[in-house]
Formats: sequence, C-alpha cells, structure tokens
Amino acid sequence: MNADARPPGLSPAYWNASQSQWAAGWRLLVTRGVALAYLLYVVGGIRQDARGAAAVLGYVVLAAFAVTWLVIPVPAVAAPRRFWPLFAVLVALLVLELPLAHASAFVLAVFLTITIVARLGARSAPVVVVLALASLLVPPAIPAWHVSLGAAFGDVTPVAIPVVALGIFAVVRVLRGNSALAEARAELASLAAENERFRIARDLHDLLGHSLTTITVKAGLAARLGAPGQDRARQEQALQEIAEVETLARQALADVRAAVANYRDVTLAGELATGRQLLRAAGIAGDLPRAVDMVDPAHQELFGWVVREGLTNIVRHAHASSCAIRLTASGVEITDDGVGGGALPGTRPGHGLAGLRERVAAAGGVVDAGPLQPRGWRLQVRLAPAGPAR
Repeated sequence: MNADARPPGLSPAYWNASQSQWAAGWRLLVTRGVALAYLLYVVGGIRQDARGAAAVLGYVVLAAFAVTWLVIPVPAVAAPRRFWPLFAVLVALLVLELPLAHASAFVLAVFLTITIVARLGARSAPVVVVLALASLLVPPAIPAWHVSLGAAFGDVTPVAIPVVALGIFAVVRVLRGNSALAEARAELASLAAENERFRIARDLHDLLGHSLTTITVKAGLAARLGAPGQDRARQEQALQEIAEVETLARQALADVRAAVANYRDVTLAGELATGRQLLRAAGIAGDLPRAVDMVDPAHQELFGWVVREGLTNIVRHAHASSCAIRLTASGVEITDDGVGGGALPGTRPGHGLAGLRERVAAAGGVVDAGPLQPRGWRLQVRLAPAGPAR
C-alpha cells in the first residue's frame, strides 16, 4: 500500500506506523508458515507408528494443529478472548496426536512453547518447564513406545523447548521495544505538528493583529482627511495615508507567508519605527526611544514582539492620549495613560498577551502587566542579563 492510499484526516506518522504494523503482521504470518516445516518430524512419526485409519486421523490432527497455530493471535494485546480457547485447542490436538505419533508428537510442544512465550513472556516459564519435562519423561513412561530416558533426551525436543523459549523471549523483547519506539516516534511527530500549528496561530495573531490595527487606524484617518470640503493639503495627506495602507497590506501578506515558513524578521528598531507611524495615525503622543544600542542583541527580536503587542493593545483598547517606551539592556517597559489593562474594563486578556508570556517564558524572563495610578497601564518584560563574554 502506498502513501496515496492514506485516508484523509489521518496523520502521516500514524499512517506510517499502522502500515509498519500491517507489514510486520504479514512477515510474522510468513515466518510462522515456514516454521511449520518442522512438522515433518511428526509426519515421520505418524508413518512409523500409525496404520490405516489411525494414520489418517494423525494427519488430520496435524493439519488442524497447523491451521490453528497460524490463526492464533500471538501479540499480547491482540484478541485475548480468542487466544486461550485456541491455545486449549492446540493442547488438545497435541494430546490427541500422542498415541498416533508417539514421542515425535512432542515436536508440537515446541510450537506451544513459541505461542505461550510470545504471549506471556517471562510469565510462561512454568508452562515451558511442564512441556520440557513432559517431552522428557512421558515417552519412557509408556512401555509400548519403547523409548528410554537417554533416547528421549537424545531426541532433542526436551532441550529444544527451553532453548526455543529463551530465543522467542529475546525476540519478543526486541520487537516490543521496536514497537514502543515506533509509537513514541509517532506521538512525537503528532506533538511536533500540534506545536507547529500552535506556533503559526500565535504568530498570525501577533502579526495580523498589529498590521490590521495599523491599517484600520490609517484608513480611518485617510477617510477623515479626504472628506469633502477639506483643503488640498489634507487631501494630499489622505492620499499619503492610503499609500501607506497599501504598503502595510503588502507587508502583512509577506509577514503571513514568513510566519508559515517559520521565518520571522522582527526587529526592535523596525517595530519602534512602525510604532511611531501607528501612534501618529491614532492621534496618540508617543515617547519612543530613537536608539536600541543599549539592548542586548540577543533580546532585540523578543523586545520587538513586546513593542508590537503593547502598542497594538494601546491603539485598540486603551483610549490613551500618550504612551512611553523605556529600554534597558535586559528589559522593556511600555506605559500609557488610558483606561488600563490593554483591554476594555471587564474583559479577559487576549491571546496576544498570553502568546507574549509564552515567548518571554521561553527566553527565561517574566512579564509584569498591571494598572497604574491614577490611570493607565504598564507592560514590563524583564530578562536575565547576559553573562560576560568569554
């Protein structure tokens, strides 16, 4: 089956894991079919020790054992209600084969060993011991079979049973470890995809929220400046604002594409320059720093996000007349004289502030947001200062 057959809505990781399990199931079935070649020893025993109808019955029992062994569910998590009835059938067929194939019938005990060890692992040890002892002690105990204890031991089956048990136990441990690893990888792939979707959603909120707010404010300003009856200077200013709206719209589109591609060129200097235009268009007096040299270069991109989110909230919700931004080597503070909260009174903080907290926490810093007295709001981000260069 190829990747094009993947059902819609199923993640590639889980689809690949399911396909691997499907292929492993077929390989297991083929391997079990090849192992049935060892039943030729039982065929030889039937030919030697049974005649007529007894021989026919021996072959029928052997065929029934082979079919049952192929269909019995081996993995520990597969169809537990089917396993034990089918295992009981295998045991019954082994007992039924004993008078027909004599000691050779204990080859079937090897197949029982494979089945029970694959199912129960180390818990199957008592069953393995019973099967090994039975294959060693039962043939000498039946005089009509004419098998001595030494011959029974030399028949290899009493030794083969524990050896096969140890081999199957080791193989099962490896297979289960590989299965757990495949499931863990599928889960990690799913979590990575979920985190990527969350990142894109957060970035789109931050990018579009700021850009669309700026576009809305500038478009409103252009509408007022270009209203009928305004002088030529105001109309020219309106045309300039519309041109800037077009530029911002194009930049927003580029930002969206960049966010989806996991490349975000956000700089502190660029956000301060854009913020001045935004505040001017909104009629808010802004006291913004002209230089960013005092900020640690490792923090400038994060502080750019802080400035973007803070100014966007001020223009959207604060109804402020002025705001100020203060920068230090490892901190940024944004204050305004509006209604406070970066949102209207009585409303919850938006997704932008939550996303900002996550960004700052990932950088090892803290966000402090709260009202000022008698009015206003402060958004402050503090990071651990960078250590001295070595």
